[in-house]
Amino acid sequence: MAADRGEGGRERGRSQRPAPRGTGRPSGGTGRPTGGTGRPTGGAAASGSGSASRSGGAKGRPAGGGEAARSGRTERPGHAPRAGSRPGAPKPGREPREAARPARRPAADEPPLPEGVTAADLDPDVRRQLRSLPKGLADVVGGHLAAAAHLLADDPSTAHRHALIAVRLASRIAAAREAAGVTAYATEHWAQALAELRAARRLSGSDEYLPMMADCERGLGRPERALALAGSPEAARLDRAGRVEMRIVASGARRDMGQLDAALVTLQCPELRDADQPWSARLMYAYGDVLLAADRRADAREWFARASLADPEQATDAAERLDELDGVVFVDEPEHPESADGSAG
Repeated sequence: MAADRGEGGRERGRSQRPAPRGTGRPSGGTGRPTGGTGRPTGGAAASGSGSASRSGGAKGRPAGGGEAARSGRTERPGHAPRAGSRPGAPKPGREPREAARPARRPAADEPPLPEGVTAADLDPDVRRQLRSLPKGLADVVGGHLAAAAHLLADDPSTAHRHALIAVRLASRIAAAREAAGVTAYATEHWAQALAELRAARRLSGSDEYLPMMADCERGLGRPERALALAGSPEAARLDRAGRVEMRIVASGARRDMGQLDAALVTLQCPELRDADQPWSARLMYAYGDVLLAADRRADAREWFARASLADPEQATDAAERLDELDGVVFVDEPEHPESADGSAG
């Protein structure tokens, strides 16, 4: 996701795997099936056995010809067994357990999957999580997770709709809750993003969502809570990339509180000198943005230039910020310029 310069300098767009984790982040699912799969439905038809007591007769006394057959006794002449008394036979009006289930009908608000996108596009880690679901349901949920990952950059709103369907069908799958959290974050639904990321964290046991959760607190106007998360023991256990992300968020929280000097100090870390790391462009960009807010234009220009060089794929708008500081103005040419006599060229 491209970095977004929000009100108060909020840096958003942490590079998350969408399906989230269509790219594979938290490790492993809960392993718990959703909804009693594999549980016997009860009754003699399900178990293939029965007893007089289970069918309501007195203990040790057969309740009829069917019970006598079940206990090995011979049927009396002229007494046909009752329907359903044969071991393993379905009772009247009850379908055999192995009867095929009807195909699932998509909900009215369920967006169609993009052409060619399937659950096979997911990371192995996510596919492992989906194994706790029945096969058909796993395919449906996996398809929506793959669609969320596929659409996140270009159409986050539709990606969010796919993620919500995945959560509706498999709320105990960590990757589904992550997808809903990441897509809600991308569409700036801060409260929903925070709730879903908390759920994903509980299910997966991973702390990698903390920087995004802290930025959601900023989005909700609670920078002090963002700083509390940034200073937590769990944040100290993040990997190097996660710690850099948390620094960017904590610096933004300081800016929200009007503490520009503290915001600058927060970003002054050894990683600021790295030019070839995944976080380099975003960290340099954030530093330049704080310098500009502190009215240090020359220093800000230097760091926007560094961010632009470290960002060949233009994940940030550092090049545009640099042009703004240099006074470069781009004018869009009309699609059909008119000639001197007023006719279209």
